[in-house]
Amino acid sequence: MSKLVLATRKSPLALAQTEMVAAHLRNHLGVETELLKIVTTGDRQTEWSLEQRGGKGLFTSELEAALLKGEADVAVHSTKDLPGEMPSGLAIGGYMPRADPRDVLVLRTGVESPATLATGSPRRRLQVQLMFPGVAFSEIRGNVDTRLRKIGEQHVADGTVLAAAGMKRLGIETWPGIEFAPLDFEQMVPAVGQGAIAIQCREDDAAKFAATFDATTARAVSLERAFQSALGGGCHTAFAAHATADTLHLFHERTGVRNFRISAADFAAPEATATRILRELGLLA
Repeated sequence: MSKLVLATRKSPLALAQTEMVAAHLRNHLGVETELLKIVTTGDRQTEWSLEQRGGKGLFTSELEAALLKGEADVAVHSTKDLPGEMPSGLAIGGYMPRADPRDVLVLRTGVESPATLATGSPRRRLQVQLMFPGVAFSEIRGNVDTRLRKIGEQHVADGTVLAAAGMKRLGIETWPGIEFAPLDFEQMVPAVGQGAIAIQCREDDAAKFAATFDATTARAVSLERAFQSALGGGCHTAFAAHATADTLHLFHERTGVRNFRISAADFAAPEATATRILRELGLLA
């Protein structure tokens, strides 16, 4: 394993994240790295509604195909883009240390209570509605800087919601004509895996990477993804789960925001924990 080929999307954020992973692998494994830049279906179909088309997999399936065909050794994903189910023969090799997982409310300067908000995410939409009853929604697509321009310069809406981690990795701390307000977990539960970069590989290679990546992030994200898998979560259901050291923050369109104390035993058995809590909420039979 003298050289590793990393499959990545071509977006500025995806490339920034993949460069982070490449540097990490060079430092820890002493390998050379090469990037295989792939345009995914989700990137090509910029006019599609991700909610209507089922956005899960639209940004990952071509990268996974490159792994299965042997064209790449690892694929680098924003964890929140990964579907709950993994294609046969593939596994998660690990996660980079998680960045700030919060969502950020992005509003045009001077707007305190938005009348219009652009987001294609049911999860964000329903939680924003609790903060601003009566707000009207529209869809928004594009890279982070494109979305910021649409709000700050083109005024397509009063605001939007973006992930704090993505803006941080792109070095965006301010933007002309826009105010940023990070949202705590009581206001907006983040998407499963938000803030974490996932390194996917072939199942046979998973053991090679096991000790290379961040165990704390893996522990939390594995629990969150167990809820996603149990619910069969795609882009159609407004659902979110975020695990801290001792609390699970959960949002579902049928229950609203709910918080649960969790222990080491809950992290050790993620599938059983997810089943128990979802049954308690009446979300699983």
